[in-house]
Amino acid sequence: MPVVIQIPTPLRRFTGGRRTVTVEAHTVGAALDELTGIFPDVRAGLQRPDGSLRSDARLFVGAEDIRGLGGLDTPVSDGDVIAIIPPVAGA
Repeated sequence: MPVVIQIPTPLRRFTGGRRTVTVEAHTVGAALDELTGIFPDVRAGLQRPDGSLRSDARLFVGAEDIRGLGGLDTPVSDGDVIAIIPPVAGA
């Protein structure tokens, strides 16, 4: 099922300037795997070498932070939007 990933400005240099990328996935983790399969350099901005999320990487499905849901196992539905929120200095 297609889901849209919103790419924040700091990561757009790795996506050829694209603001959004549409991928086929059933979970947030699978969506990130698809994204980093297309744009491998994005991985360093989001994940540790072991595949876990970096502590400063914030991902939301709709208005919900995935940390309060199922993390990378959070299910996504057709048309969902995954927003990557970059870290904010001093936050």
